[in-house]
Amino acid sequence: MEWLNAENAIAVGTAVLGLVASVAVVWYERRIPRRRRIGFRVQMDTPIGSQARNGRRTNVRLGLFSDFSDLSDATLVLLRIENDGVQSIASDDYTSRELHGLTAVFTGRTIRGIAVTQPSEATHLMGHFTPAAGLRYEGDTLHLPKVPLNKGQHFKVLALLTGGTVGDEVEVTGGIRDGEVKRNQSTTVDDTLPLFSRPARLITVLFTVCVITLASIIVLRSDVSPPIGCAAGTLTVTGSTAFGPAAERLAESYENACPGSDITVDEHGSTAGIRELDAAGAKAASSGSSPPLIAFSDGPKPNGYPELRENPVAVSLFTLVVNDRVTVRDLSLAEVRKIYQGQIRNWKDVGGPNLPILLVSRDANSGTREVFQRQVLQRNEPANSSRDCRTKDDLDSTVIRCELDSTTQVLSTVARLPGSIGYSEPRAASATHGLHSLSIDGQAASIETLDTSGYPYREIEYAYTYGRPPADSLAASFVNYVTRGAGQDVVRDQGHFPCLSPEGLRLCGGQRSA
Repeated sequence: MEWLNAENAIAVGTAVLGLVASVAVVWYERRIPRRRRIGFRVQMDTPIGSQARNGRRTNVRLGLFSDFSDLSDATLVLLRIENDGVQSIASDDYTSRELHGLTAVFTGRTIRGIAVTQPSEATHLMGHFTPAAGLRYEGDTLHLPKVPLNKGQHFKVLALLTGGTVGDEVEVTGGIRDGEVKRNQSTTVDDTLPLFSRPARLITVLFTVCVITLASIIVLRSDVSPPIGCAAGTLTVTGSTAFGPAAERLAESYENACPGSDITVDEHGSTAGIRELDAAGAKAASSGSSPPLIAFSDGPKPNGYPELRENPVAVSLFTLVVNDRVTVRDLSLAEVRKIYQGQIRNWKDVGGPNLPILLVSRDANSGTREVFQRQVLQRNEPANSSRDCRTKDDLDSTVIRCELDSTTQVLSTVARLPGSIGYSEPRAASATHGLHSLSIDGQAASIETLDTSGYPYREIEYAYTYGRPPADSLAASFVNYVTRGAGQDVVRDQGHFPCLSPEGLRLCGGQRSA
């Protein structure tokens, strides 16, 4: 592509202008602020009392500290106050009509004593810290005098406090002519000026990223027409919640490649999606049309839907997940089956902690559950026996088992309940805090070893249409994109094994799109 044209010149010029503007923002923020500024931050907040916190003593006290019982809940706070602008601040720059210039509030705590320190090169500041100049405290409030501060100068206040807890809010307020008092931060040594403000950082980063991205897209893109077979219109994708994240990404990718297409992903479970497609197809067929609807299913459709045509997309992996309180990392296939038969009811029986096993499962509309029953258990799961996933409602049941509507609900519940076990697709499981995946017979759910391992919890993902949609329809084009086109790369990126790949052809059993 000949890149030197008017469009690309504008893009490159915009990028250069953006970089210059970003540098200018940083320079202006640090060198020519329009306002005076006093910054403050808490550099230390620590308990020194003997009172137990969270069931344990927080420190050891000897000598003077142990002599005063009224300091049992005492804390020490070190507060740094500084001129972090580039203009000096004089005493008459404070706008308070009171004798003091700044007010520090230690919320929820009572001040018992204070000490003020200053750098060795600013000992003259001490003459300003007198009661006559406004230095006083009462309750949780400390009043500080109108101390003049040159650029970069600071002082520190060490406060002895009682009551409250470490981490309670500390706030400094006051008025500065043509300026402000605000909390700051520092990632450097004590005497280094703090970082520039959050708005400046945000504007700089976002503006730089935007303009460079704009230039890159325009200059590096190839003048290629949209993929052959693009279609406009609207389409709804339903079915598997486990395949939902991949379906979302596929829809987004197709819409970017094919302007005029509008694809909505609304998943409710594999079986529910099959039923919805069949009902919509029957209604559309009565008027001689085809429904703008596709259903993804974990595994083949149930019997009784002869009008639905299957299109193998990929091999999907699933994984068992357990709450992080369960230290077990691997179960044998036999142990998994015994757990779901109620023969193993406590994690201690498989080398884990003394916790009852809670089965967190999907409802009957779930393809993930169907695959689990067919490929792992080789039988149905036990009946639902709990509404809250914690306690048994059916006292005759041998297990505590609940049913939820989506993969997301299963993951959040397992992450919340100690002793719980459920199932999901691996990508969503790895992104959820509070739980971890289990391997089965030493085999992990990994796309990298799928074609050589005997990992059992896997199944072919199908895209179903009602009959054969018109060749120029968005439904036909999207299925072709997913099963044969560039969508296969998206499928792999989302953690599934495309059926079109050489290994996938064997794993998918040589099945072809209908």
